[in-house]
Amino acid sequence: MQRRCDRNRKRSQRRAIYCPIHGCYLDSVSQKHRLFTDRAQDLQQRGMGRQRSLLLIASRTAVPLDSEWLEAFWCEQCQQRKWYHVCKVGDRQYKVQVAPANLWQQAEGLIHPDGNPSVSEFTRRHARRVGYHGMKDFAAIC
Repeated sequence: MQRRCDRNRKRSQRRAIYCPIHGCYLDSVSQKHRLFTDRAQDLQQRGMGRQRSLLLIASRTAVPLDSEWLEAFWCEQCQQRKWYHVCKVGDRQYKVQVAPANLWQQAEGLIHPDGNPSVSEFTRRHARRVGYHGMKDFAAIC
């Protein structure tokens, strides 16, 4: 007869995701944001054949990348939150790297951390203002 603690052992295990710089355990501070692609080259880089990837992209608008996502983690050594690109390599094994800028466009439901690149600095500055002193920016220089 199995003891109760032997049957429930898998439930309490944490994901083994460690800081690539310090090697310490990373605490998740956000939800997973799944990645999608609309290019056959991305699928080929992940091991899919050329013809199959081209057919898949032609039949769908976007293809989900099942074992990859973006997630924010807190590193105890760095004392800061960073966004990482997480790839599930095997059963309970993960490859972690700092999220490159091009992946932000492939993520679901995520806003770029530096703001929308199509918005000007003028608009960004005025959006952060608390009071209304907008006429200063439009004053003529004499």
